[in-house]
Amino acid sequence: MDLEALLTHYFDSADLDTVTADMFEAGQQKLAIDFGVERDPGRRFALWTLMDAIGIAPLPADAFSKPGEAGLKRAAEDYLSAAWRLERD
Repeated sequence: MDLEALLTHYFDSADLDTVTADMFEAGQQKLAIDFGVERDPGRRFALWTLMDAIGIAPLPADAFSKPGEAGLKRAAEDYLSAAWRLERD
């Protein structure tokens, strides 16, 4: 998934600094809905990472609680752990 394409799709701009508060709120809602209905595991994980990047991602245990999503939950936990280590350094 292309980050610029995702940002443009959800927020009508690849540059979040140019997005109005209303556009950002609408994009967040659209992103959350798409995450909730997405069935492809790779796309679902990509949408979750975008949600995390903008501060609206549910915790991995909540986001990936469906049967068969244990691997996604673990990947999300690993992602958060790596991001936390990078922020600390």
